[in-house]
Amino acid sequence: MLNMERVITEIQSVGLYDLVLQDVQNITGKEKPSREEVAKVLKTHPQVLRDYMQTNVEYNLSNIHLKDIDFETLDEACRQKAKRINDNLMLLRDIEKFTLDFEQSSTLVFIFSVEFFVLFSVQYFIVLLDLKAWQWWIYGLFALSIAVAYWYAKKVQKRYKVNKAHYEKVYEETLALIDILEKEACLKKADLYIEASDEHI
Repeated sequence: MLNMERVITEIQSVGLYDLVLQDVQNITGKEKPSREEVAKVLKTHPQVLRDYMQTNVEYNLSNIHLKDIDFETLDEACRQKAKRINDNLMLLRDIEKFTLDFEQSSTLVFIFSVEFFVLFSVQYFIVLLDLKAWQWWIYGLFALSIAVAYWYAKKVQKRYKVNKAHYEKVYEETLALIDILEKEACLKKADLYIEASDEHI
């Protein structure tokens, strides 16, 4: 559901995608690749497009470049499918963050941050407060916190996996519904594209 014209424009002109642009420059061997060259790289090197999409998710920007369908103007025959598409688009935007690799998610960073805090607290209590008599209890508490962090990370990782699979299923269903409505002359997919993001400065 990417608007490839928008993707190309953003890669060429939005600073957020400088690393993606550098990949394109390295592949093409040109400092300022043309739109056609960027489009070709995106087709021949899918990792570059994945990096663009990953950047969006990391910065809470959507890879769903479609606006909701104004189904009030549609015929009754098309309206039900259009409503379903809108519901799907809302769901996709909501769970899109789960398409990010769990290993690169902010959740994992948060878990590690808490564990480092606990570790430094343990050292503080034992060394600076001279609680060596309690050190095994304190280390036990630290070990328990590691076990809890591991359990929580596994729980969240499973949630990422389930939601990512659900996202992919709903994504495919939505594309199929849009194709059906386009074939039934209810809408044109090109009219649904969001041309630019409001989030970019």
